[in-house]
Amino acid sequence: MTYEQAYQESLNSPEKFWAEAAKKVHWYNEWDKVLDDSDEHYKWFVGGCMNTCYNALDLHIHNGRGDQVALIYDSPVTDTKKKYTYKQLRERVAKVAGILANKGVVKGDRVVIYMPMIPEAVIAMLACARLGAIHSVVFGGFAAHELASRIEDAKPRLVISTSCGIEISNIIEYKPILDEAIKKSNHKPTTCLIWQRPQYKASMLPWRDVDWESEEEKARGVDPVPVLATDPLYILYTSGTTGSPKGVIRSNGGHSVAMKWSMDNIYNAKAGDVFFTASDVGWVVGHSYIVYGPLMNGCTTIVYEGKPVRTPNPSSFWRIIDEYKVNVLFSAPTAFRAIRKEDPQAQWLKKFNLDSLKTIFVAGERCDSDTLKWIEKITKKPVIDNWWQTETGWAIAANPMGLEPMAVKPGSPTKPMPGFNLKVLDENGKELPAGKKGALCLKLPLPPACLMGIWENDERYRRGYLDQFPGYYLTGDTGYIDKEGYVYVLGRMDGIINVAGHRLSTGEMEEIVSKHPDVAECAVIGVNDALKGELPMGFVVLKSGIERDYNGVIDGIVRLVRHEIGAVASFKIATIVNALPKTRSGKILRKNLREIADGLPLNIPPTIEDTNVLEHCKEAINALGYPQIKEKK
Repeated sequence: MTYEQAYQESLNSPEKFWAEAAKKVHWYNEWDKVLDDSDEHYKWFVGGCMNTCYNALDLHIHNGRGDQVALIYDSPVTDTKKKYTYKQLRERVAKVAGILANKGVVKGDRVVIYMPMIPEAVIAMLACARLGAIHSVVFGGFAAHELASRIEDAKPRLVISTSCGIEISNIIEYKPILDEAIKKSNHKPTTCLIWQRPQYKASMLPWRDVDWESEEEKARGVDPVPVLATDPLYILYTSGTTGSPKGVIRSNGGHSVAMKWSMDNIYNAKAGDVFFTASDVGWVVGHSYIVYGPLMNGCTTIVYEGKPVRTPNPSSFWRIIDEYKVNVLFSAPTAFRAIRKEDPQAQWLKKFNLDSLKTIFVAGERCDSDTLKWIEKITKKPVIDNWWQTETGWAIAANPMGLEPMAVKPGSPTKPMPGFNLKVLDENGKELPAGKKGALCLKLPLPPACLMGIWENDERYRRGYLDQFPGYYLTGDTGYIDKEGYVYVLGRMDGIINVAGHRLSTGEMEEIVSKHPDVAECAVIGVNDALKGELPMGFVVLKSGIERDYNGVIDGIVRLVRHEIGAVASFKIATIVNALPKTRSGKILRKNLREIADGLPLNIPPTIEDTNVLEHCKEAINALGYPQIKEKK
């Protein structure tokens, strides 16, 4: 089947297309209806009964792959390497599921997982899936405030965490963060299951905290619990423009079908292949392509606890590819920018053999042409950009390497994948022709694995994604489709910025900055950054009469954001201004501030209240060193 045939069939006969794809998934009993589109919650494989953990582990053991390596743990920060076969991984997962069951966790209960990149994070996720419990993984770099908001919203029966994480050489104590988060949350989980790491032992609260290792020693394994295809597998929180996180809900059945299809047809990864996704299980890429996708397809997946650089040097990725004979590498463009910054001539790569590597995929943020060409030049491998979101769970646009590889156009993630009926709309919801820029929207219904809704907030789901253009899902991104059908994504429509692949809300940062006692008002924008893609930049107006040292105020604001969101925010650039540029109706001209910072032509709106304020802000931006001057080659 060609790409065009697959794409057209998925749009014209979605039930037929996805029913065929679903044959690769194990079902206890098949569905009554492939697609129920009777309301805005599009349900796939209604009435079907299955278990995601069974598909990821038990199925391969029954098919004779039990002794194949399922998971490789490589941790340069602790000097640890470990391998688990499918049988060994299934045994641990079944026992941990037994622990959860003994603590009262049943199908439909929520479990929050707050862990670094260790095998136990994957085991915890799969153990929840085995019981039909809904896991919600929180990125281990988030501060107590962020963790508390997710506990408050998901209302977990149990939290799974660890004593510490390790950031290059610094030990980050997780348990005090967890304790503070539970203290802040109105919802109190009954149990916390804690994995004690040798690098740091956490103090335990006897009435709530339970030692994972000792519990696992005495636990008995449990079998997978059959769940409906439409039952939630997980909740994953993504930044909202209001500052309160949105809990994206993913179903079991549709997710499994899409994962299998994408592994075969986009990533061209077969059973037995080694799949290295250099991300974190706290993000959607980690859910889809560290844990579920590779394991469902019988691959060997790598859990890497380290950085692309400084653990210990810029050769980390190349070493892993050589050592474990990696076939597919998937990472964010930021990682390669960091490698290039430290090793522009790729001298470190010369020590390693990349013959096993078939393809490199990049996603999580827009990959600039310069970076893509550099990766291709040094590795001599195809580099494939793909575009997707937490909400979709897999690629909206990609180059289907297992179906029909296409010519790469730098700056484009290639073409829409089957099921994603991508259109470009103007502000009135009218479809635009090829080459015209507008809002990138998906004509409903959405394909399998896309969000079922927002956890316990249907109104927010409708308002955020469906109401603006009836009959379409609003991606929130702008862009265009060229005459050959190639997609170009230009940027966000809202206040979400992408810092090294992490989606963060500038609105939330503004709320935090406003808490500083000296701040009268503020604005936070995203500015282009050569290394991280985007960085937040803050503009602060002080309350009258403040005579404090300006540097001290800025330092305090930076610390405040770091405490509330975590180091992941990378909030370091801020300046104090006399006033913020506004329209006469009081709207802050963030778009104009960003144009100045990025060195774009400034389009002063006719509704501006005072052009002198914008000029003052321009001077402040220049004083910060923006726009950054790129060296001419």
